Amino acid sequence: MKRIILSLLAGVLLFVGCGKDDIATTTDTTSGATHGGSDTTAVDTTDYDRTVTVVFSATGEATVSGAGGNVTATVSGNDVTVRNTGNEKVMYLLSGSTSDGFFKIYSGKKQAIALNGVSITNMRGSAINVQGLEETPNKGKRVDLVLGGSSSLADGSSYTLTPEGEDEKGVIFSEGQIVLSGSGSLSVNATGNSGITSDDWLQFTPGVTVKVTSSAGNGVRGKDYVLVSGGTLDITVSANGKKGISSDSLIRFEGGATTIVLTGNTVVESGDTNRSNGVKADHVFEMNAGSLTITNSGKGGKGISCDGEGYFRGGIVDITVTGTNFGSTNSGGGSGGRPGPGQHGSDNSVGAKGIKCDGNIEISGGKITVKATNDEGIETKGMLTVTGGEVYSQSSDDAINSASTMTISGGYLCALSTGNDGLDANGNCYIQGGVVYAVGKTSPEVAIDANTEGGCKLYIQGGTVIAIGGLENGAQLSQDCYQASSWTRNAWYSINVGDRTLAFKTPTTGGTKLVLSTPSEPTLKSGVTLEGGTERFGGIFLDNPQVSGGNSVTLTSYTGGGRW
Repeated sequence: MKRIILSLLAGVLLFVGCGKDDIATTTDTTSGATHGGSDTTAVDTTDYDRTVTVVFSATGEATVSGAGGNVTATVSGNDVTVRNTGNEKVMYLLSGSTSDGFFKIYSGKKQAIALNGVSITNMRGSAINVQGLEETPNKGKRVDLVLGGSSSLADGSSYTLTPEGEDEKGVIFSEGQIVLSGSGSLSVNATGNSGITSDDWLQFTPGVTVKVTSSAGNGVRGKDYVLVSGGTLDITVSANGKKGISSDSLIRFEGGATTIVLTGNTVVESGDTNRSNGVKADHVFEMNAGSLTITNSGKGGKGISCDGEGYFRGGIVDITVTGTNFGSTNSGGGSGGRPGPGQHGSDNSVGAKGIKCDGNIEISGGKITVKATNDEGIETKGMLTVTGGEVYSQSSDDAINSASTMTISGGYLCALSTGNDGLDANGNCYIQGGVVYAVGKTSPEVAIDANTEGGCKLYIQGGTVIAIGGLENGAQLSQDCYQASSWTRNAWYSINVGDRTLAFKTPTTGGTKLVLSTPSEPTLKSGVTLEGGTERFGGIFLDNPQVSGGNSVTLTSYTGGGRW
């Protein structure tokens, strides 16, 4: 084999490789299932057997050079189809532009496609389409999609060229894995289907800049897996019932900066309720590093939705959900137009939540900010465990809700509700460490709630707890608790506990009592002037600021629960 060094238009040397087929795995601790993601460098020096160059023409016919042997090319105008029936690893170099063409591959081997400032619009289907061979249908191999310069790809509103028995699910579609690498930029405009789709797994690597706009389908979809390990990813989806990023299995963020904007509504089509979600993982969601910003204004829209477990270990998550809830509910009970605990809404009832996981949620690091205008901020149908990180959830319903046990043993957590409970556990709620600032509405809601009706309790066993709106009846207090004689809304307060100083700004609404629980007896002051410190929870909380002025607030011992 010969070694090929690609020289792109800008004079930049680009080394491209398919890399290993080996993939790193992460294990779902619940089921033991494994999910793949490449841990190899996606842009490196690799041997290829053949280079095929394709130059599209805005005024004439595309030209193809370098084909031969078992690699054949068919050209009709700017419709280019390549068939590799042998064992050669082929690199395809695409350049030029066309408003009526496509690039399609049939191959059973790994390959690379270098987008060298190319512009392709196919009004009849996918702009780039990677298929397996007919004798091994749906057995496509990995394709490295390498970005050089500035490229653009688009489809049309109607897919009319799809052969019978084949799939064509987006502007870029592959039966096999897709790895986007390189140092260029790519713009994808989807008006007939999704933006980028793999029927296997899909990865974005450091260095790429990708912008996807979809008015028809999902922005990005990897059936088995989506991994964002780096780069800049900007996704805008206006189609109803679609997702920014979706997978039937795992979605994992390990780096880069991802921004998702959705404006489409949840809809009922052919009896199915299709939801508008920024990120939708059918199995596991993982946030390990990088940043993820989601804005969803669609009716019934969510920021992150996961049918299994959600793991937040690092990185920055910022979610704003402003859409109204979708569908109707049966009468009675629920806040925000939604069913209450133990009640059921109609089959098509969908709440506009910030983060929702059907499995457990574990938060051990990173920074999470959620703002939900009309429903819950963070909800798990399982257990919620917080051991580290910083979480700020603001909503008109429960700010943070778990269907089972809630355990907080570390980190910083703020749950601010303007219409319901701050923290709401439908099982036992254990606060064992960390800093918790919870705000609930006036009675019958509270700042921190546990399911006493079901025989469960709130246990405060450690940490620093600030509760405006009171604690659940029958709270078990292993750590001393104090009640402020009075408090003022929209004012700064400081707490001194030993050699530690914390400051918090009170809300403009909320319950009528302020309760503190700290490892040792605190000193509370109101109307203080602050300087420095570490800002948390969007600026309404400071860690170790310099405090001056203010007035001392009388604290009395608090020994029981109560709704205020």
